[in-house]
Amino acid sequence: MLAIAIGIAMTVLDAAVANIALPAIAAQFGASPAESVWVVNAYQLAVVMALLPCASLGERIGYRRVYLWGLTIFTVSSIACALSQSMPELIAARVAQGFGAAGVFAVNGALVRFTYPSSLLGRGVGLNAFVVSLSSAIGPSIAAAILAVGPWQWLFAINAPIGIFNLVVAYRALPYSDRGGRRFDVVSSTLNALAFGLFFVGADAATHGEGTAWLALVEIVAAFVALGLLIRRESQVDAPLIPVDLMRIPIFALSVATSICSFTAQSLALVAMPFYFELTLGRTQVETGLLMTPWPVAVGIAAPIAGRLSDRLPAAILGFFGLSGLAIGMVLLARLPLDASFVDIAWPMALCGAGFGCFQAPNNRVLLSSAPRRRAGAAGGMLATARVTGLALGATLVALFFRVAPKGAEPIALMVGAGFAVVAAFASLTRLAKR
Repeated sequence: MLAIAIGIAMTVLDAAVANIALPAIAAQFGASPAESVWVVNAYQLAVVMALLPCASLGERIGYRRVYLWGLTIFTVSSIACALSQSMPELIAARVAQGFGAAGVFAVNGALVRFTYPSSLLGRGVGLNAFVVSLSSAIGPSIAAAILAVGPWQWLFAINAPIGIFNLVVAYRALPYSDRGGRRFDVVSSTLNALAFGLFFVGADAATHGEGTAWLALVEIVAAFVALGLLIRRESQVDAPLIPVDLMRIPIFALSVATSICSFTAQSLALVAMPFYFELTLGRTQVETGLLMTPWPVAVGIAAPIAGRLSDRLPAAILGFFGLSGLAIGMVLLARLPLDASFVDIAWPMALCGAGFGCFQAPNNRVLLSSAPRRRAGAAGGMLATARVTGLALGATLVALFFRVAPKGAEPIALMVGAGFAVVAAFASLTRLAKR
């Protein structure tokens, strides 16, 4: 489990620390803020495009091998990021880093399932959720500490020794899994990359103004065409890249829908709240950082507890109460008075985090365990895809709200996020009838 935890922590931290370094990167290369944002977008886009192909590859050549190759690519490309001499070089290295991270993300859930016995799977999933939450919470602090003593290149260079150490641990400790007999489907992987890539590029373009509206529409339509062709092609095979076979399992499909809605809600809040604290409530950057902390800390506390409980209690009930808490907390945050104190803000943030933590680990356990063991890779890939899709959708919606209603975008985002949490709560409860 140590190798799995280190790998997932590295990839989550790398997504978090890059945001802090964007001003310094833009200044060094003479780039605009819009150009520098692609240092983050390139990584996220590569991850979402490669997740399901990497999960499918894991079923064919083994999850252990995909993890090791993904970690190797991530480590080498981190060095390339640190040595980049221009913005195009850095963005290209970040794309490679995203592909490596996709290899780690895609098989992470499957490796947890093969590491823990069924009776302790909830504990393993809860620990995994704790690592993700802790990494997200400490990412900005680690980035600030590194930038206080060195240049931004150190943020990427530090991955090299940690990655090499983890490769040694993973090579010795990761479990082996059965391998499938089918060849890797290059055509389906290409269609998958086009579907996800074009959709999120088009959604991003739609938030930039009237001049890009027609291009955004073309890209989104092309994405749905690629997705339709992919689903039609995959519905005729036994172990498809897009797990249409698993989506026919009601409890699996409901768990995926619940995950997408809940991560969308979380993303809407976590992207909008810094603007809300600074622009509306008049808090400083340091105060904003402190006010954001209760959410991930509460997730880190609640997730392992909920993971253990999910070995004995229905995930549908745990998820319903957790997501209800998330919705209530987001409504309270949207209705904060302008003179709200630290305590007035901190406890609804903690309520949101605790609610999300109570949902996350049990939901992940059900999603992974409801798939046949031979399809653990597809289930793990879909788990990661649901997470990344929800996060990207939430961030895109926040950008859209800022364009449509710039003076009231943050409360709107929080209320819409609460709506997503309510939908997720009832989707979770519906699973009681599908057990």
